Amino acid sequence: MAFAETVLSHLPEPVQATLAKHRELLRFATVGAICFVVTNAVNYTLKLTVLTANPVTALAIAVIIATIVSYVLNREWSFSTRGGRERPHEAALFFLISGIGVAINSAPLAASRYLFHLKVPEVSRFTQEVADFASGIVLGTLLAMVFRWWAFKKWVFPQADARVRRLRTVPAPADKAA
Repeated sequence: MAFAETVLSHLPEPVQATLAKHRELLRFATVGAICFVVTNAVNYTLKLTVLTANPVTALAIAVIIATIVSYVLNREWSFSTRGGRERPHEAALFFLISGIGVAINSAPLAASRYLFHLKVPEVSRFTQEVADFASGIVLGTLLAMVFRWWAFKKWVFPQADARVRRLRTVPAPADKAA
């Protein structure tokens, strides 16, 4: 029994039913959490080293890297039974929608930095970093996530149960009678 199934078996039946009903959304959110960590790790690595003067560029690069991870995880896990398109078309739509997601993700940070001037020397370094995190990481990620969830289901993986996963059969162990 998988770890998730073990955890779910200890929850009350109504909670289990609700989680089962929204399994695809929970998987999408889990992939999002993984990509959130990837985005932050890459963003802060770039922002605090080679792209200190270009925080929007650092965030955009981080989101692009996380998007590649997201495609693999969403296709093979979150939306593993959905499909309806040939893989090249599916991938092209995924990355087009994700590109729009990058713009959505970056827009609040760009507004914070360049419209509201929440950057050094107008504000303290601490205020700048809190504003960057709140606008770029939190707000931008949430807006892009809502857009991607809707768009992936509508255009990238439009048909439910299009890719039914077959269980692998495991041969029975041979008797070791001597």
